[in-house]
Amino acid sequence: MDEVQMINPEDYFQTGEGGTALTYNHKDGKTLAKLFMPGFAADTAAREFRINRVVYDSGLPTPKPIRLITDGTRFGAEYELIPNKRSFTRIISEEPEQLVPLSERFAHLARQIHKTPADTSRLPDMKELVLYWIERSEHLPEAYKQRFRRFLEAVPSVPTCLHGDLHIGNIITDGKRDLWIDVGDFAYGVPEWDLSMMYYATNFMSPERADNIFHLDIPTLRAHWTAFAKAYWETESEEELKAHVRKLYPFIATKITFLVTKLGDGKAPLSEGMFRLIDNYLP
Repeated sequence: MDEVQMINPEDYFQTGEGGTALTYNHKDGKTLAKLFMPGFAADTAAREFRINRVVYDSGLPTPKPIRLITDGTRFGAEYELIPNKRSFTRIISEEPEQLVPLSERFAHLARQIHKTPADTSRLPDMKELVLYWIERSEHLPEAYKQRFRRFLEAVPSVPTCLHGDLHIGNIITDGKRDLWIDVGDFAYGVPEWDLSMMYYATNFMSPERADNIFHLDIPTLRAHWTAFAKAYWETESEEELKAHVRKLYPFIATKITFLVTKLGDGKAPLSEGMFRLIDNYLP
């Protein structure tokens, strides 16, 4: 296991905030530190760091992982800093005319991931990961768990890469390179696991969350999905696009249930809205 190295917080300044972690740039301008909020175990940071290393080793474009770190209270990792980087979402929010070209570029980058063979000895099977957390849910009735089991039995374990948290906020560019970030949920399996997350993020967000996470409004996110979908599936046919989306429905219900359960360590109750999503989308 990699040694966790102590850092001096005074050598860094905060540059970002997410739901589970804060990011800091080193004063030397060469590295970025991601530290999980207090209460997250060192194993959480170590697992994400190991996955980042697998992705980097695979040749997919992502900032180089450097070392595991702690400030004495929080745990995280340090990565290569990409100077002058902007996320695709930030560019679209500042330059709306870039919506279609960047959405199409993002689609081609997603297809590249989904065509990349996965190192199945070092990456988790998304299907097994989902099943593990659904089985651990303390608030999901057995009848619902059985429905998820039946669905998952029919899903193949395809040995190709998945981002795990596919949305346009997780790609950055410095003008020369496009790089994937937040790759700690990388796994392998059928592309529908990623595409269902992408559809959910662009079609189910509240206006507040859309602005907070993506700096975009709902109409822009939906226009982004449309441009992305046409480029990803290489079709202009509305009927074909609708057919592709219908295939995502059970994956959406399963992936979101998995994420809620995982985030709550199996103990978080599921809302009425979650059960409606399951009832509407899962066979």
